[in-house]
Amino acid sequence: MEAHHYLQALGLTEYEARAYTALLSLGRAQPAKIARHSHIPRPKVYETLERLEARGLATRTQVSPLEYAPLSAREYINRADREFKGRLEGLERSLARLAPEPAPEAVYPLRGEAATLALIEDIVLNSSRTLHIAGEAELVTRLTAKTSRAVAVHTSSLENMPPIAAAGQQPLLVARDGEAVVIAHLTEDAAQVHGVHSHNPVIVRLVEGYIELAGLNKDKKKK
Repeated sequence: MEAHHYLQALGLTEYEARAYTALLSLGRAQPAKIARHSHIPRPKVYETLERLEARGLATRTQVSPLEYAPLSAREYINRADREFKGRLEGLERSLARLAPEPAPEAVYPLRGEAATLALIEDIVLNSSRTLHIAGEAELVTRLTAKTSRAVAVHTSSLENMPPIAAAGQQPLLVARDGEAVVIAHLTEDAAQVHGVHSHNPVIVRLVEGYIELAGLNKDKKKK
């Protein structure tokens, strides 16, 4: 994905994103040159630059001839980061008023490949101390590559363990920080992928222990 696509995701219009990236490339330039560089129609570039100026992303360096320069990319990223965190904090407060946190002993069903894998990826990315993960080797490797170096990662296959999925299903177990777990059954049919998610500490510890035992069995077989 190109820079202007990321800028659009942060709230800039397509023309604003193109004009800003053009300014970053050019350093400072007159509207006509910015229009050519960004492929913005000449009549539209003036109002686009005015909007960038109003957003604090560009400034006029001279009036005759008219010339603009960009705010530094680092300053913009820092500002966007602060604004995004502020929105997340506001969202968290608003959601907390709508409903209490789910009971830690609750177990929630997961249905469909997209929802199941998205939650698994969230759990992996949110791990801060430990991550236990077991399943098909390629998928385990891809997921663990997303963790921080500070996280102690425990991985294993489930080859030498009692089966925990029906024929044609591929089990995947993920637990993080002793706090959250997903037990998933993956299939070639994305609609049939299913699993459960929980913060129940007993279930989390059972899954962590199962993965550690699978690792020990794997090591014994190698010897």
